[in-house]
Amino acid sequence: MPDSAALWIPSRDRVANAAMTAFRSALSERCGVELPDSVALHRFSIERPGDFWSALWDFAGVVGDPGERAFAPAARMRDARFFPDATLNVVDTLLSATDDDAPAILAAREDGERSAMTWRELRAKVAATAHGLREVGVERGDVVAGWLPNIPEAYVTALAAASIGAVFTSTSPDFGVSGVLDRFGQVRPKVLVAADGYVYAGRAHDCLARLREVAAALPSLRKVVVVPHLADSPTTRGLPNSVLWQSFLRDKAPLAPAPLPFDAPLFVLYSSGTTGVPKCIVHRAGGLLLTLLKEHRLHCDIRAGDRVFYYTTTGWMMWNWLLGALASKATIVVYDGSPAHPSANSLFGLADDLGITLFGTSAKFIDTLRKAGARPGADHDLRALRTITSTGSPLSAENFDYVYEHVKPDVHLASISGGTDICGCFVLGDPTRPVYRGEIQGPALGMAVDVYDEQGRPAPVGATGELVCTKPFPSMPLGFWADDDGSRYEAAYFADFPGVWRHGDWLARTEHGGFVITGRSDATLNPGGVRIGTADIYRQVELFPEIAESVVIGQDVGGDVRVVLFVKMADDRQLSDELVGRIKAAIRTNCSPRHVPALVVAVPDVPRTRSGKLVELAVRDVVHGRPVRNTEALANPESLENFKDLPQLG
Repeated sequence: MPDSAALWIPSRDRVANAAMTAFRSALSERCGVELPDSVALHRFSIERPGDFWSALWDFAGVVGDPGERAFAPAARMRDARFFPDATLNVVDTLLSATDDDAPAILAAREDGERSAMTWRELRAKVAATAHGLREVGVERGDVVAGWLPNIPEAYVTALAAASIGAVFTSTSPDFGVSGVLDRFGQVRPKVLVAADGYVYAGRAHDCLARLREVAAALPSLRKVVVVPHLADSPTTRGLPNSVLWQSFLRDKAPLAPAPLPFDAPLFVLYSSGTTGVPKCIVHRAGGLLLTLLKEHRLHCDIRAGDRVFYYTTTGWMMWNWLLGALASKATIVVYDGSPAHPSANSLFGLADDLGITLFGTSAKFIDTLRKAGARPGADHDLRALRTITSTGSPLSAENFDYVYEHVKPDVHLASISGGTDICGCFVLGDPTRPVYRGEIQGPALGMAVDVYDEQGRPAPVGATGELVCTKPFPSMPLGFWADDDGSRYEAAYFADFPGVWRHGDWLARTEHGGFVITGRSDATLNPGGVRIGTADIYRQVELFPEIAESVVIGQDVGGDVRVVLFVKMADDRQLSDELVGRIKAAIRTNCSPRHVPALVVAVPDVPRTRSGKLVELAVRDVVHGRPVRNTEALANPESLENFKDLPQLG
């Protein structure tokens, strides 16, 4: 099919009753402006941010007092504020559904275990957990951590913490002790909620031994709460100040969320760079709530009573994104296990059984289905399914074709992209515009997205450049944990183009007004759609005396990214299969399975700057056949020759 042909047209493939159309009409009448389509709506949203976000507050039914001002500009982009006078608690909106007996959370495990929690039960669980947190001394601003699978207790804990004004942070149980401590050790949680284990690919994985190590290394903890997931009553012997989940809950009074400022901290998410421990990104409550309501209600057409699924872990921002769907009065479907167990089609069986309306996945998953010859549309009914969202890495044109040919011909396929940094999207779907193969449909409302060349000038249509955002938006993070002067925050996003957010993605604008993302422009790894910092891997490799130096990159292969580790051996040692096995085992145990390199390759030397810094981007450029910029800054530019043959490896 030619690239210029639309694969899906709203007026052709379903009734155009998207909330975006209703909101556009309401905003047009409210402000007395003509907004004939979503392109005009986007232009209005970035030119008149106060009017746009104020209208969204009302349209989406946010519970709270918005105050008199919707937007307070500032000299610096990062200092602008939205709803600076507002008072709210996001939990009031997240739990505002009125059908108490309808399901709020449907949980499924790969082994077939299912459970349901109604809105009434969810509110009661959140209230009981909040009282439990208060009894052990959790107050506003304290940190509550979850080392949990994607299970209902994770959502309950996050909501309970938010109701108090505490900050919630989480990571998945496949992370090793070092990976967990690199994250939680920085934010010093007062309470740790952790499961006794998790299931994946037909195996049960016990976490209690690692939990003892983690708890012992976190002196800030007042209580460790163990959630039974593998056993009815897991032993907590050797785990001081611990209690089982059910015993921790305190059913004392109804839920009473504390009123808080719009910019109260809500979540800490982790985004690793190339050096040091992961960055701890602090997200603001009100800004994140409004951003997710915009994305869910307008861009994804999520409606009250819908059933929203995203395959995710608690260590990925899509977990927080899925939690936010509760604010649209939708039922969230949470899944623990492998997406391909016992078969590649298993999750579509779940979609059939539970009537899923939005199916969220990764580009890698869709590519795997295509290569396996799976035919979900032939094997399953999928009549309830209206939207498929794909993120994590660019979705290829071939995989767009595959979805429409072999999954569902009348589904809205929305490739979306943003990041942990904003806990949302810069570019994503639009249910009122056509879908073109290989393209993200357009920019997110309220986001002044542009494509910059190296000189910081807007690039023409078709030219690849840096993804930037030129105006403030509500989900800009408050900052980084323990970055009191904001210098690390400034350096991360505003150093390259002063006053403009540089995100680190390469993209090009299309003739249809959409975008094509071609990969990361920084050194962050992105295997299977999960961002990984190279520093996590380096810390493990450095423990091997056989290795003098190393450099790790992500190589684009088959529509995904594989991690490739290059090692410079110490002395005259050789890289043996046995050593490769030990390296991979250490990374798997102490980081996570996602960190494990697909290839470990010995090279004579690795490139460094004159100041001794590894130059990962230069290696990545060589591997992908791109010219290397700024080679004059390298102390040993000849070392780049060592990486030119990688495409022929493996």
